[in-house]
Amino acid sequence: MAEIRIEHVTKAFGDNVAIDDINLTIEDQEFLVLLGPSGCGKTTLLRAIAGLGMADSGRIAIGGQDVTYLPPGQRQISMVFQSYAIFPHMTVHQNIGFGLLMNKVEKAEIDRRVRSAAELLHIEDLLDRRPSAMSGGQRQRVAVARALAMEAKVLLMDEPLSNLDALLRLEMRAELKRLLADVEATTVYVTHDQIEALSMGDRVAVMLDGKIQQCDAPNTVYESPSNQFVGSFIGNPPMNFMEGTIRRDRDNLTVAVGEHDFSPPEALQPLIRELSGDRVTLGIRAENMETLVAPSSDTVPVTIEVVEPLGAQNLLTAKIGGHRLKVSTHPSLAVAAKQQVHIRLPADQIRWIDPANQSVLYKR
Repeated sequence: MAEIRIEHVTKAFGDNVAIDDINLTIEDQEFLVLLGPSGCGKTTLLRAIAGLGMADSGRIAIGGQDVTYLPPGQRQISMVFQSYAIFPHMTVHQNIGFGLLMNKVEKAEIDRRVRSAAELLHIEDLLDRRPSAMSGGQRQRVAVARALAMEAKVLLMDEPLSNLDALLRLEMRAELKRLLADVEATTVYVTHDQIEALSMGDRVAVMLDGKIQQCDAPNTVYESPSNQFVGSFIGNPPMNFMEGTIRRDRDNLTVAVGEHDFSPPEALQPLIRELSGDRVTLGIRAENMETLVAPSSDTVPVTIEVVEPLGAQNLLTAKIGGHRLKVSTHPSLAVAAKQQVHIRLPADQIRWIDPANQSVLYKR
């Protein structure tokens, strides 16, 4: 078993709190992705798990063993770094087997593990080459193979694909997901790339300012963000946000965005009535709106400012109540800049957000 338990872990660098009272359990053989912008604390948390940077307070356990103060070599972990960290003067075989050699594993066993890891990464024909004779993608495969050859309980990966070009990153993403499912290791993967996070992880922990904002399955993080930051960080384009004014009539509650009124779902109306101010934020994703050429009773008229053809979709920029929205449409819908169209915003797709703390209001 290689469950990882992180309990009240804090790490600061001077006055900068990099990770702030983190509590997180990563299940045995789970693939967890730490996602967030630069400086959010994800790499610091990964280094704390690895023992490369001791936490100031809190406890970390791997497989039930308290490893909070153990050095990296005693934690039964392997790590893949962003910079590959392979030795230029060694062959691929020597690089993959280096950690095993340092652990004084027998030569025959080193060779077996090296060849097994190389076959998994499809680099068995490169074992006699040196890094200078390989592409960036091949070097990355060597770094992953070296980690796998250790047969550790836990695999830690710090932005391993960020140095690759877009096409190679796409290929390696799918291959890594398949590979890590086969080796049955508990994996913690750090990235700032939301596509990597959503496509690879069993769960995604979104971080900001040293705190975990939400930790859920990829679809849940995307469809039901816990707060405005998660909605704005996840998605391409990110979730649209509009500020609305609450109109609290005795028998009815509406929210005005510019000249347009929106009716919150009945189950949410008591929560919106109880908000401290008269403002509420509406969030909706580009693909959850419908664009019509003809008006309807439940649509909002808008003028298109920009049309961006993206192949599988067109991305429209339009204004509602002074807010610019990104709206996704099928390429077959022929529209042009400065044309007026009508946008339908389904009530069940709108996320209602308390502007005081940016938390999403859910149905009770």
